Order: sequence, then C-alpha cells, then structure tokens
Amino acid sequence: MFIDPEFGEVVIRKNSRSRSVSFSVATSGRLQATIPSFVSERTVKKTLEQMRDQIRQKLDTKDPTTQRARDAKKKLLMKQAREYLPYRLEYFAKRFGYHYDKVVLSHASSRWGSCTHRKSSLLSPTTITISLNIGLMQVPEAQRDYVIIHELAHINHPDHSKAFWAEVESHDPNYRAHREFLNTHSPGV
Repeated sequence: MFIDPEFGEVVIRKNSRSRSVSFSVATSGRLQATIPSFVSERTVKKTLEQMRDQIRQKLDTKDPTTQRARDAKKKLLMKQAREYLPYRLEYFAKRFGYHYDKVVLSHASSRWGSCTHRKSSLLSPTTITISLNIGLMQVPEAQRDYVIIHELAHINHPDHSKAFWAEVESHDPNYRAHREFLNTHSPGV
C-alpha cells in the first residue's frame, strides 16, 4: 500500500495470474492496483502516473473524509464482530450438533457468509471454514442468526437443495422472512 496525493491510499494486490498492472475500486472504496507477483511498487507508481487521466475518468474517486469515516466504521464493525459472531456461531453449532474447524470474519461486498469444505491433500481430513461478514453487525439479531444457521446447514448440505432448506427451517422456522430482509440489504460498509 502507498499514499497517492490525489487518490489517497492505493491498495496493492499481487496476483500470480496477472500479466499487467490494472486499477479498480476495492470494496473499501480505495483505489486498488492488481499486479503480477514480480512487479515492484515503483513500477505501480510509474504506471499510475501514466494512467492518471484514464483512472480519473474510469473511477469514481472518493472524498478522503468519507473514506476515513468508512474506515472508522469498518474498524468498529470488526471489533463488534470479533466480540460477538464467533461466540454466536459456537452457540448454534453446539446447540444443533455441528462441527466446524475455523471461523473467519470478512468484509465481502456481496456475501453475508460462506461455508468452505477444503482438503489440503487426498489423505488429509476436510477442513470446514465458516466465513461471516462484519456487515452482519448492522442487521437485527434474527437476521444474523439466520446467516449463521444457513452456513452451519451447509456443513451437511453444500448446495441449496430441498434437504438443505428443510434443515435451515428446522432451526429457523422464519428463515424466509429473514432471507427476504437480507436480500434487500447489502453487507458492504
């Protein structure tokens, strides 16, 4: 990351599949440079200077004051999420007999949560990771609980089959209303 006088903080994201430097707006609202692994920060700055006019036209640059407010809100939500979501997840997992290996708190722009089944090798056991969005701290508790139950149900059903929805409904009879509420809100900050 580096500071540009016009665009503020520029987030650098290295990607081994990238072939050139490209610019976009990160979910945080900051300018993001996606670069090949071998490219230096100096090269990113030089490319930014060469493309400044194009970037200005392409991107809706954010007011630094707005960005600071968003950063502060994100920091507060992360603190609240750390203090609440892992314990609420553990509570429901124990109550309904689920087992997961890891919980991750994220700030995805479009997902409230996810459940990942991952094997590091053919012989290793499957690792189950539940990811929960810090944006859940902005919605009522019933909707938070629905997302947690939804992700826990994915431990047994990695799809959205009838069996999956029946399992969700057995733990949250009002899941349809909770789901509808979340579909009209965004997890982004």
